[in-house]
Amino acid sequence: MNFEAKTELTKALTSDEQLKSLVIGGFHNRYANDVTKYPRVIITEIQNKDEGFYDNKANGSAIRFQLSIFCNSQTVTSETKIAKQIDNVMKNLDYTCYDSQDLFEEENKIYHKALRYRKAIFN
Repeated sequence: MNFEAKTELTKALTSDEQLKSLVIGGFHNRYANDVTKYPRVIITEIQNKDEGFYDNKANGSAIRFQLSIFCNSQTVTSETKIAKQIDNVMKNLDYTCYDSQDLFEEENKIYHKALRYRKAIFN
């Protein structure tokens, strides 16, 4: 497993000046403490497993992340700009987007765009 993937990803997202200016609510690992600021991005590791076995040893890792953009009715217009910039950052890190969904959380009236990325790392 690659235990540095989340650190690398978080650093790349939080150091991107355009993203920092768009994501007023910040970047969060799995959940946000302050749920009053929008837009915000939640980073969730979906998979991080050994892969590419040779001689009973893993030669790589399969990694998947979900990046969730949360917007309210006042900030939803910036959702596409944020998604495009996240996609640029992820592609620069050699991740591939394999799923994207526009969701609406009816109970709290929040717009949620879920972006899922994968990457294989070989030693």
